[in-house]
Amino acid sequence: MREFLKRLVMILGPWVSRALDLPSPIELAKLNEELEREITERKRAEEKLQQRIEQLQCIYHLSNATIRANALEEIYTEALNALELTLRADRASILLFDPDGVLRFKAWRRLSEGYRKAGEGHSPWSCEEKNPQPILVPDVEEEPSLEVLRAVILGEGIRALGFIPLVYHGRLLGKFMIYYDTRHRFSGEEVQLAQTLASQIAFAIERKRAEEELRKSEERYALAARGANDGLWDWNLRTDEVYFSPRWKSMLGCREDEVGNCPQEWFSRVHGEDLEKLQMHLALHLEGRTPHFENEHRMLHKDGTYRWMLSRGLAVRDADGRAYRMAGSQTDITDRKVSEVQHLHDAFHDALTGLPNRALFMDRLKNAVERAKRHKDYLFAVLFLDLDRFKVVNDSLGHMVGDQLLVSIARGLEARLRPIDTVARLGGDEFAILLDGIENIDSAVRVSDRIQKELSIPFNLNGQEVFTTVSIGIALSAIGYDRPEDILRDADIAMYRAKCLGKARHVLFDMNMRAQAVELLHLEADLRRAIERQEFVLHYQPIVSLASGRITGVEVLLRWQHPQRGLISPAEFIPIAEETGLIVPLGEWVLRTACTQNKAWQDAGLPPLCVAVNLSARQFQHQNLPELIQKVLQETGMAVQALKLEITESLAMKDIDFSIATLNELSAMGIQILIDDFGTSYSSLGYLKRFPITTLKIDKSFVRDLPGDSDNAAITSAIIVMANSLKLKVIAEGVETEEQLAFLQSQKCDEIQGYFFSEPVPAEVFTRLLQEEGAAPKPLRYPRPSTFPPTSSKPPEA
Repeated sequence: MREFLKRLVMILGPWVSRALDLPSPIELAKLNEELEREITERKRAEEKLQQRIEQLQCIYHLSNATIRANALEEIYTEALNALELTLRADRASILLFDPDGVLRFKAWRRLSEGYRKAGEGHSPWSCEEKNPQPILVPDVEEEPSLEVLRAVILGEGIRALGFIPLVYHGRLLGKFMIYYDTRHRFSGEEVQLAQTLASQIAFAIERKRAEEELRKSEERYALAARGANDGLWDWNLRTDEVYFSPRWKSMLGCREDEVGNCPQEWFSRVHGEDLEKLQMHLALHLEGRTPHFENEHRMLHKDGTYRWMLSRGLAVRDADGRAYRMAGSQTDITDRKVSEVQHLHDAFHDALTGLPNRALFMDRLKNAVERAKRHKDYLFAVLFLDLDRFKVVNDSLGHMVGDQLLVSIARGLEARLRPIDTVARLGGDEFAILLDGIENIDSAVRVSDRIQKELSIPFNLNGQEVFTTVSIGIALSAIGYDRPEDILRDADIAMYRAKCLGKARHVLFDMNMRAQAVELLHLEADLRRAIERQEFVLHYQPIVSLASGRITGVEVLLRWQHPQRGLISPAEFIPIAEETGLIVPLGEWVLRTACTQNKAWQDAGLPPLCVAVNLSARQFQHQNLPELIQKVLQETGMAVQALKLEITESLAMKDIDFSIATLNELSAMGIQILIDDFGTSYSSLGYLKRFPITTLKIDKSFVRDLPGDSDNAAITSAIIVMANSLKLKVIAEGVETEEQLAFLQSQKCDEIQGYFFSEPVPAEVFTRLLQEEGAAPKPLRYPRPSTFPPTSSKPPEA
């Protein structure tokens, strides 16, 4: 208005200066024309301003409406309204690319289904277009690019249209189209306005898509949080607030309202010993020094107990790499931890007794050895314990009773040691004790004496008294050891010496024992080669009938003719052969050689006799023993009736059912079965009746003091009477004096053997005995070969 008045003053100024002189008609016409032009321009400006105001109001309304919209469909509707209003279009549509890159109609006004089907998929730009520009068609009939769709477009009554790309952050989302029913020339202002609307619509669509995706994600997260076995947490580092899922809270026994949203709700429940490490791991990850966060810690449950938790998390960082959010999970690993502790305990403890096992014992022994190196005044001792005759208890009373005995012994050993000492079960019936920080060797000896005294008291297991003793080897650290296995080895060597000295005692290790152990090791190596080198020989001891005085049988005894050491007693090498398993091939060699020799004697016309061969435990328990014996008899040609097999009473009792089955099979073949060393073990009449045996051999320990020892005399007489009642023969071993012979004759013993008649002799010497034997009415005293020691120093038998 101000400009209009200024203009009017400029026009009327000359008239005013002429004191209101009336204008001429020409001047009035000119004035009128100028006024009309000014008024028209003014009206146009006002209309344009009003239109611009309406457009801005429409854009503002569209912005608010899209913000308030609850769904994309509402945005589409508001967008169509804005397009038609601001661009004066007769109709409009919105098309967006689907995930496959195909344009699809999302919203439209007054467009037929045929048009929509024809128009979908057609786009002037690809979905990868980086900088698409609007395409405006003032006249559809004249646009060559619409040749294919022209008929369809004109059929809709459309004469002009525009393609406006919807772009968000350089990414083409789709397009909107505006349609005019008449030809339309697009102004620059319209194009600019269309692009403004396109930006706003694209922003609104993408924002709503993100909101919906976020909502779906949050729904999935909430569903996962409710259904997950793990607890979830989300830490806003800017506000220092933490979201704890319901499961996170319930894992600690808490209700929803009992846990707030601050980090202290977490940290205050962490065990004091674990908190510092947890916070350190969190800090390292937040600082970017670890790729992820992970920590195991204990947390206080509402019931007052601690539960093991595994927390994992990952930080979200801004463009500068600073963490502004961190989310993760919490897993209850209490059961796993308990299992790990149990597995760790099991790895270092004996399953039966609960004592430390060899691994844990060696670890503690290693510490003691290292300490002894650092402190010269520090002294410790290792005791190696082995139960005496435990196998007899185990085999006779059953493994369950044997296990109970081991457990009882373990508890007894624990009760008699100091807390700083260690008792371990090494395996089987072997135990080891580490006496830590003792004053001198006497301390170790006193402990050994106390243990032997306590273990000599019978154990009451299932109402049955079980007796046992223990052999103990003692090794003292004062010798100086670099390795724990060395001192344990020496204690083992000392224990073995205690066994050899009669068991039920302790022996202190000295360096000579180690040399003897090395010699024993060399002996084992030589033993493995002795069969191949044919270093073994058989000696034969006659068995004489008291009734006829004749040799009626022979017991085969093994000797080792060592190339350097000479003749080695079976007492030295038979235990090694048993332990290493060499006794099986060695026993087969003995059986084959004995049968071959006896067949040779028979073929030479010498008096018939039975050959008695001892069976070791490993031989007897071998599954194919009957087949092996059958094979040997066939190969040697010896009559089966000429073979006797000797087994000890304790061996027969190890597995009653197996023994009965095996002995019955051997007896069915015609082989005679002898029980050796009778009276030294079970002597059970009930079991003897079940075994298919033919002969009992009275052990030489009962014969040795006859007839002066009344107890042995009574036992010997009882055995003979019992055998006669069972129709069994009796052989007395170890007869060395005429007094012993006379007593046995008076008791009607069937046969005897011993040094009174002959020691075990080589085959050629025994052949001479057979050849020289006469029909004397009483037992003969056969000449002793000069190569053997006198009677008082006889070699051990095997």
